[in-house]
Amino acid sequence: MHIPRRLALAALAAGMPALARAQARDKVVISSKIDAEGGLLGHLILLALERARVPAEARLQLGPTRIVRAALIAGEIDLYPEYTGNGAFFFNREADPAWRSPDAAYDLVKRLDAEANRLVWLPRAPADNTWAIAVRRDLAGRERLSTMEDFARLVQAGDTLRLAASAEFVESAAALPAFEGSYGFRFPRERIVVLPGGDTSATMRAAAQRMNGVNAAMVYTTDGAIDALELAVMTDNRRAQLVFEPAPVVRQAMLERFPAIAPALAPVFAQLSLERLRSLNAQVTVEGRPPQAVARRFLDGLG
Repeated sequence: MHIPRRLALAALAAGMPALARAQARDKVVISSKIDAEGGLLGHLILLALERARVPAEARLQLGPTRIVRAALIAGEIDLYPEYTGNGAFFFNREADPAWRSPDAAYDLVKRLDAEANRLVWLPRAPADNTWAIAVRRDLAGRERLSTMEDFARLVQAGDTLRLAASAEFVESAAALPAFEGSYGFRFPRERIVVLPGGDTSATMRAAAQRMNGVNAAMVYTTDGAIDALELAVMTDNRRAQLVFEPAPVVRQAMLERFPAIAPALAPVFAQLSLERLRSLNAQVTVEGRPPQAVARRFLDGLG
């Protein structure tokens, strides 16, 4: 959809005061999304910059993606952690195969955001936080399930599996239908328990507790409770899902003003493997530790 010129000019005018204030700021305003992983990553960024003596101000867990992204573009904040695959939706390019390759997804979103918004994507973490399907570990062992090929085989073999998921996961072309298309199966909709919202903690608990016979769940691959709830994530060998690796995104003007930002954050995100990020998330969501304390302990361990 094209925005009428008068509306575009009005939006530009509305954003000018925020941009003017941003240019006058003497601190980097750090933000993050409202979810638990967003809070953890935001604290990692904040503490790493403070240790590098970059003046920073926190506005963490500001809201969902659309709120935080709009605040960055408007200059109300300067830096926050985003996921590479969201570039597919920011730029209306969901069909581009680049989003299913870690390197290609990062390179593409980095180029598009630099050209369109003067935003810089700093080095990403090697942790793909994408949609996945997990099954109870006892069932996975009994049926020898470890990949989505194995999952598809069991779906086709009978009525063993019952899935807990959100409506978005079931209906969105990028979620369950993408798995079905890539692996050649169709999960019977009458064997799906649709839970309100997109909270994977609810779907995982349903599988762990066998609610309504559920033994499989929609998850995100870095969910902290996966191991605690004794679930096994099915490996997506055919890349049905887009890649969602977290990376700090910063306004170019602020990066030029504080060039120490990039070297302060690169070694931190380089250490965030899938297993490590899942473990850090578990300390917050399962053990109940404050995200700031978890972030500080992790940075202390890096030296």
